[in-house]
Amino acid sequence: MTAPRLFLVRHGETEWSLSGKHTGRTDIPLTANGEKRVRATGKALVGRDRLIVPQKLVHIYVSPRKRAQRTFELINLGISGDLPWEAHGESTEQGLECDAKVQVTDDVREWDYGDYEGITSPEIRKIRADQGIQGTWDIWKDGCPGGESPEQITERLDRLIHEIREKWHKPAIGQPKDQNVHGDVLIVAHGHILRALAMRWAGKSLQDGPAFLLEAGGVGILSYEHHRLEEPAILLGGAFVVDVEGK
Repeated sequence: MTAPRLFLVRHGETEWSLSGKHTGRTDIPLTANGEKRVRATGKALVGRDRLIVPQKLVHIYVSPRKRAQRTFELINLGISGDLPWEAHGESTEQGLECDAKVQVTDDVREWDYGDYEGITSPEIRKIRADQGIQGTWDIWKDGCPGGESPEQITERLDRLIHEIREKWHKPAIGQPKDQNVHGDVLIVAHGHILRALAMRWAGKSLQDGPAFLLEAGGVGILSYEHHRLEEPAILLGGAFVVDVEGK
């Protein structure tokens, strides 16, 4: 029996992720070290006998921001046909063959930080204190003035989760392995939006967070318990147990 998975890939390191600046709309590139680490992650985790099996992917969602798109270019997947964007750099790897369609969607763009774009959490707390706002700023509860609220984030993520489950996972879940029905989905996006997605996947409100962390260039996995669409789950210890195909 198979339980389709949803792989969450956070884009690689940028100068702003290093400094702690909130990066939503601003389109900045990966650092050289960020590119190097993403390449290494792709080689380690993508392959026929590895965590992400290219032939089992049925769909790929990528953020419209170039840091996410460049991350996708570097993770060792070779897509037939052209990508839906102009390449942001050269890749020394051919990439492992993958027939999944790549879709750029605003549903996985980063949280819109509004007035807090480009500034750090300590700076945000000082601004709020100067404005006479009581308490510690918590994006999961307070959102961002001039940007998005937790309710708006919830709305767009719930729409995406519904699409993934109905369109890609429902046809594959519980099917015997010998039927060769695949349903794995990959998302390449950003820290806050992917953490929020994991919370909504598990049925938690964003106000319950932050429940999960995902480092720059990191990979997370969501799936189902008991091979049932009604039991979404976070894949922990089994996330890095790979299937070795028989000869």
